[in-house]
Amino acid sequence: MELPNDLYQLLQETNGIEGEYGDFIWSASKIKTENMSMRNIVDFKDLYMPFDCLLFFADGGNGDLFGYSILNGKVQRDDIYVWNHENDSRTWVAPSLKTFMEWWESGKMII
Repeated sequence: MELPNDLYQLLQETNGIEGEYGDFIWSASKIKTENMSMRNIVDFKDLYMPFDCLLFFADGGNGDLFGYSILNGKVQRDDIYVWNHENDSRTWVAPSLKTFMEWWESGKMII
């Protein structure tokens, strides 16, 4: 999977960002591991819609995950979505990674 340019550039510079309570943005290896895990946990197949349409890169600290939408095998837009682990909804939260980081850090975005 080819990473979106803004996430790729961020990972080239930082390989993830640590926050006050854990990872703010996951490292490249954690992105790979977490996405593979979400797609391969057998029990999830009966609980949730498939995760092939999302590329996760961060978590909300409550079980919810943030990611890009995948269409036809690639990320085609900069929009960021949150996956809610309680009801399996996928909701738009920001128009770009930069805005996501600003809104999430400032508390403007609440999940």
